[in-house]
Amino acid sequence: MATMKNILEGKGYSFFFVQPDAQVHHALKMLTEKRIGVVLVMDGERLLGIFSERDFVRLAVKSGSFSPEIPVGDVMTSQVFYVKLTTTVDECMALMTEKHIRHVPVMDGKMVVGVVSIGDVVKELVAERESVIRGLEGYIAVRDFPT
Repeated sequence: MATMKNILEGKGYSFFFVQPDAQVHHALKMLTEKRIGVVLVMDGERLLGIFSERDFVRLAVKSGSFSPEIPVGDVMTSQVFYVKLTTTVDECMALMTEKHIRHVPVMDGKMVVGVVSIGDVVKELVAERESVIRGLEGYIAVRDFPT
């Protein structure tokens, strides 16, 4: 069973972040330019929260009109669910499904080492299932079955 470490080894151990005093428009610009769904909100190496497309939509709906200078720290999601490098793909999928989230930081101890998305997890699950299917097809193809 693949783990978050396997996913990050394939996609890379990179992630994007802003400080809590960064303005919302800066975070939105980063989301757009990098074509990503979340930025982490960090104070040095300490994870404080996540700012996502959903956070922006909530802000826009709640306030009607908002100032793009609002600090990200004021509107971020501060209850962050995370996984470890050793978390399996199935465990991560279960967490994401249960909590209705699309991105999770990957932690190595207290340090963030990457972010995985629901797309990353689904891609890995499909690859694992296809590998099992190919193995079973190969097994069946070489067996002599009585006729």
